[in-house]
Amino acid sequence: MANGGVCLSCSALVCALVFLTVDGDFVDITYVASAVAKGAVCLDGSPPAYHLARGFGSGVNSWLVHFEGGGWCSNVTTCLQRKRTRLGSSKQMAKQIAFSGILSNTPDYNPDFYNWNKVKVRYCDGSSFTGDVEKVDPATKLHYRGARVWQAVMDDLLAKGMNSANNALISGCSAGGLTSILHCDRFRDLFPVDTKVKCLSDAGFFINEKDIAGVEYIAAIFNGVATTHGSAKNLPSACTSRLSPGMCFFPQNEVKQIQTPLFILNTAYDSWQVRNILVPGFADPHGFRDDFLKALKEQGTPSTRGLFINSCFVHCQSETQETWFASGSPMLETKTIADAVGDWFYDRNPFQKIDCPYPCDSTCHNRIYDDPSEA
Repeated sequence: MANGGVCLSCSALVCALVFLTVDGDFVDITYVASAVAKGAVCLDGSPPAYHLARGFGSGVNSWLVHFEGGGWCSNVTTCLQRKRTRLGSSKQMAKQIAFSGILSNTPDYNPDFYNWNKVKVRYCDGSSFTGDVEKVDPATKLHYRGARVWQAVMDDLLAKGMNSANNALISGCSAGGLTSILHCDRFRDLFPVDTKVKCLSDAGFFINEKDIAGVEYIAAIFNGVATTHGSAKNLPSACTSRLSPGMCFFPQNEVKQIQTPLFILNTAYDSWQVRNILVPGFADPHGFRDDFLKALKEQGTPSTRGLFINSCFVHCQSETQETWFASGSPMLETKTIADAVGDWFYDRNPFQKIDCPYPCDSTCHNRIYDDPSEA
């Protein structure tokens, strides 16, 4: 997804060289084999996995934990389809992936986080790491264990030095950005009180919007996820005490209760939400922007909150170098996304900016994603 369409006409070899040059170093996969005994497994029962690039220099005790996106499965049928892919099985995952954008190890591309310990947690449970059903149907052999996977990966990282972190940031893209919201305070609780801990959600602010036929499409998905995966007990209790579990997947019902500093990076014209929720051939994206900003503003703007809400037609901006930090990257008031997030994390300057309506922003990198699984 991060490089959609860049090399459609080039050979496989040239593509590989282009991606290596643009996206940086490839990082090997780590399987958490010890998690299997705890039942912390992917949909197909395989062990969870992540990629870790060790920190160096002044960043050796700082940790960035970034969660992969990839939509959700909300019933047995969609979870069966998913378990045969990298989004449901670590057996199907690439052994190496390129680290770019917020995961880059080059100061010219990632000025504030380049030398941190950087982790990309692979997504293979389909519930934004909230599921926990003990029983496994022998007919489907589906394992709904996302919450156990989250804990097993955190335990493994803590044992590898994250327990000594001076700085820690949880982040994620799309369904991974939702993960960073749902688990924000839980991530904070992993560390001593004197550790600087914050949360970044990229394209994870999904809103409860009806489609053009008046159908609550995304609400139905989240209701299905909560039921299928048994998510209720792993969603923030401040929400589930008031609303049904499915409604507690919507950040507009969560963010106000989060105690840990949170940065929301999103576009008011999120291309995945517009295309997959509104049916954009007929829907008005400006109406979506109005509803998105209304839901966002209802969360308030505490001084610890970061906001970078631009008016680009795109989905996820922290993982790709050209949108995170490069010549011509998206900007709000002369600041790139990387600058805004870095200033916010290190308390150099607050950043809470909302862009003017489309098409006013000439710095946008507009993209279209057709695959619903790319959330």
